[in-house]
Amino acid sequence: MDQQPTRSNAMTGAEAMVRMLEAYEVSTIFGLCGDTTLPLYDALARLKPAINHILTRDERHAAYMADGYARVTGKPGICEGPSGGGATYILPGVVEANESSIPILAITTDVATTSRGRYPLTELDQVALFRPLTKWNASLDNSARLPAAVRAAFRAMTTGRPGAVHLAFPFDTQKGEVDPAEIYADPRHARFPAERAGPDPAAIEAAADVLANAKSAVIVCGGGPVIAGASEALAAVARLIDCPVATTVSGQGALAETDPHALGVVGSNGGSPATRAVVDAADVVMFVGCRAGSVTTERWRSPPRGTTIVHIDSDPMVIGANYPTAVAIAADARLALEALAKALAKRDPQGQGGAGVVAAAWSKKLAAFEALAQSSERPIRPERVIAALMRLLDDDAILVADPGTPCPYFSAHYRQRRAGRQFITNRAHGALGYALGASMGAHVGRPHVKTVAAMGDGSFNFACGEFETMVRHNMPITSIVFSNAVFGWIKAGQNAGFDQRFYNVDFGRTDHAAVAAAFGLKAYRVEDPAEVEPVLRQALAHDGPTLVDIVSQPLHEAAAPVSEWIA
Repeated sequence: MDQQPTRSNAMTGAEAMVRMLEAYEVSTIFGLCGDTTLPLYDALARLKPAINHILTRDERHAAYMADGYARVTGKPGICEGPSGGGATYILPGVVEANESSIPILAITTDVATTSRGRYPLTELDQVALFRPLTKWNASLDNSARLPAAVRAAFRAMTTGRPGAVHLAFPFDTQKGEVDPAEIYADPRHARFPAERAGPDPAAIEAAADVLANAKSAVIVCGGGPVIAGASEALAAVARLIDCPVATTVSGQGALAETDPHALGVVGSNGGSPATRAVVDAADVVMFVGCRAGSVTTERWRSPPRGTTIVHIDSDPMVIGANYPTAVAIAADARLALEALAKALAKRDPQGQGGAGVVAAAWSKKLAAFEALAQSSERPIRPERVIAALMRLLDDDAILVADPGTPCPYFSAHYRQRRAGRQFITNRAHGALGYALGASMGAHVGRPHVKTVAAMGDGSFNFACGEFETMVRHNMPITSIVFSNAVFGWIKAGQNAGFDQRFYNVDFGRTDHAAVAAAFGLKAYRVEDPAEVEPVLRQALAHDGPTLVDIVSQPLHEAAAPVSEWIA
């Protein structure tokens, strides 16, 4: 039986936090212990809630795990860490989630409010630190107000444009009194997106008119439709006007990429000349849950100026920020697309031949890819790895890719065969070392499917400590390291734009398989292209954590799908 509160008519702040998280159906917390966290950990130990606390090896990865968990579950991810260094280490994961519209709650414990200004160890202004990096942020200085603040945090991170929130939790507040009657949750905010905003009917009618009269419309989807679960409504709109649907890297999964209207990724990272040509030829482009940022539009060159723009986004500040917009629809992507499909059905629009355009673009892209995927060159071409994984993985597998070598190859060439969140990468700030932690969170959130973490050797060295966590919890994740002994993205930029003046980007080659084996993983090293598929098959079939270290071609020598290097 759970231990009763320490006072007959009150509970402590730490106990109240545990009960509030339970009330919001939180089942997992990712975090790392510290001195200021002692009351909270003691409450978790005594109350024995139905919450699994996963001890991580640093706070950065606790936040990345919460991010990956949220992306695959539709529930907010929860991470925690101590004051001082813990609060600073957790920041990269918080800002990535916030800018990617993924709701995570970061709880960082803090020095007592009575110690402020007296130079206690680990003191810093946590609220000021997190303010520019979160959607909402507060310090729980009054224990009586703790439940209300937690409710505000869940409301903030799940409504409107979802995002990350932060609560500083002072040591004395953890020991302060809370009225048990205040422990309740708003169940609407236990999942996201919550309290969806519907579209203006007049804007829907205006958009329907523009699309029905277009000759060559294209829809470009960011992450919004994936977050909103809008794939069915999106497919309906595409069929009604027979137009191509392109995605950003974050938008992969808005539509299955085997759908006859799915063009694949566009933009400077993962796009191709064939897909860019389709966008450039459009007379109407409709952005859906997409910021139309520098990567998607190749620095605002595609679509070209003069193209008629329709823009749907849950954040009204995004609309019109980069392109003059003919029709603005500030609404949830699913609700807006459902309304748009109904409006278009009444107009009986003429087909635009989009499926044929899509098929032709894929034909060009696949022809170039297949030639490289069959290459027996050494070092191993990344295309060969992508092709092998497409043959070996089930449709429901989760792929998590770091920036650098993995992201453009997976975005361009791994063709997602089902809609939904199957592909995860950190496109907001692109920090190295994301994939390992995010893959672990994704596995916890969706444990019955295969999860693969793809990273470069630069990312491996940012993150390898978490292999201990993976082994401790026996997570059957397969990690793939593209080993080329270089910070490849930067060297490729020096190669393409700075007359091959390579400066301080190369480093020594690590035997990643040996390092992984020391942590307890079953590890493999591959140098022969013929061994790629057989070894991957073994690694994927193993019932515990595995790593495949692939000695691969560096980006500056490759045919990476990054437009500025190709040009």
